[in-house]
Amino acid sequence: MEIFFTILIMTLVVSLSGVAARILPFQIPLPLVQILAGALLAWPTFGLHVDFDPELFLVLFIPPLLFADGWKTPISEFLHHGREIIGLALVLVLITVVGIGYLIYWMVPGIPLIPAFALAAVLSPTDAVALSGIVGEGRIPKKIMSIVQGEALMNDASGLVSLKFAVAVAMGTMVFTWGGASVEFLKVAIGGLIAGVAVCWLYGKSLRLLSRWSGDDPATQTVLLLLLPFASYLIAEHLGVSGILAAVAAGMTITRSGIIRQAPLAMRLRANSVWQMLEFDFNGMVFLMLGLQLPDIIGTSIDAANADPNVELWMLFTDIILVYGALMVVRFGWLWIMQRLSKRVLKKKPMEFANYSLRELLIATFAGVRGAITLAGVLSIPLFLTSGEPFPARYELVFIATGVILFSLLVGVVLLPLLLRGVDGIDKAGHRRELQNARAVMASVAIESLHKMEERLENSSEENIDPELLKEVSLRVIGNLRRRADGKSDLEQALFAENLERRFRLTALRAERAEVYHLRATQQISDESMQRLLRDLDLLEALLIEKEE
Repeated sequence: MEIFFTILIMTLVVSLSGVAARILPFQIPLPLVQILAGALLAWPTFGLHVDFDPELFLVLFIPPLLFADGWKTPISEFLHHGREIIGLALVLVLITVVGIGYLIYWMVPGIPLIPAFALAAVLSPTDAVALSGIVGEGRIPKKIMSIVQGEALMNDASGLVSLKFAVAVAMGTMVFTWGGASVEFLKVAIGGLIAGVAVCWLYGKSLRLLSRWSGDDPATQTVLLLLLPFASYLIAEHLGVSGILAAVAAGMTITRSGIIRQAPLAMRLRANSVWQMLEFDFNGMVFLMLGLQLPDIIGTSIDAANADPNVELWMLFTDIILVYGALMVVRFGWLWIMQRLSKRVLKKKPMEFANYSLRELLIATFAGVRGAITLAGVLSIPLFLTSGEPFPARYELVFIATGVILFSLLVGVVLLPLLLRGVDGIDKAGHRRELQNARAVMASVAIESLHKMEERLENSSEENIDPELLKEVSLRVIGNLRRRADGKSDLEQALFAENLERRFRLTALRAERAEVYHLRATQQISDESMQRLLRDLDLLEALLIEKEE
């Protein structure tokens, strides 16, 4: 019963955190609000305690979030920025593990070399979700955000695989060699991608079979879709390959394969709504869990530091700042090197970094905030070695990693808005123009198809439709489409007319809804009829409101 109440409380806090972030007199990003809320809940006054199981955390929260990110990531953009993403998600991770690992070993007393590599490995993954929470959607220029998001999707796997190697060496279960590690990494990465694509393909086949056998039941299809990221992750991990990359690959495949496009309308509508809700809830839970662990991590680390004659408490806090600074220096340095190499070596087809200004390089640098994967990774480090001895300096690893997460979020909150001042994120005017032009082209094609349909119905002996009625209906539908097609030449007028029409439609729709409730109250319609009418009106209103945004 206690677990049930804990889940309810956490869900309630996550739901209210969005409201709290909006009503506060000063602007605090949602992830920080959720971390603070978690820390307050863990305070002795409230006494909410949640045992953090890293393995359960990775299985429960990470697959659906990465699947959703992969779903939203266009494969064409991902492949277009493939060189940039590989440079950051693979090469930069390797540089970070080796360079920052040696720095931690040299700088922090009491941390041996292999545990230092383990700490550097968990610090290498970035978190695009936390970044969006800090700066908001659409604030970072698309050419930077696309690369940062792609990097975040891929470096989770490379960072955790590096951590796995470091822990295995520390435990004495593996002898490290560069050749063996490279082969193992390629096997894990490529195997994870193949597993994700295969599971997604099987899901598409099963969806078609279910539709054929039991009809288009949206509830069943949506539940199967919810299980897809977990199935991809667990099957891949069972096979000994990367479950994280499997979840990413499944999310990216489902859009490209046409599974969702060919799914029934009811399933598509329900799936989108469900995933939006889950994304918000799971993202919030991740940061809330981080906040809940903070008091225990800080308390345990302080006690351990006081008992350790080789470590002073103030040094631990200094180490957090120094390690974070080193991470940013390495990241900026690698971005600068790739920019120079792109300009001098890849002149015919330079990377995106070649066109970055100094400000954009700094934005891309500080956009590398740390988040959930870092927390889960560092807490997954075992307490004891195979010999039964405590894992060397584990409390220092956990404290520094947690501190770097918080410090990266705070630095991002302060610096990124300053760096983004005066920088256009999404070109809203251009986006509206693009949408209007697309709608005009779509309307032109639709008009041609309606003319052909009208001719076919006129010549059809089976339909036997009154020619005047046919003409009236055809003109009514075509007239609305023609206004959209003509809007291409006069964009401003078309946008104004469309907005005016939308306002009229919304007013009429809301009047219709009020009348539906009146008809039900006066017993003129049944409850079933009311629900059907309200569902239709809700769909229309959702479409009209979406056009407004």
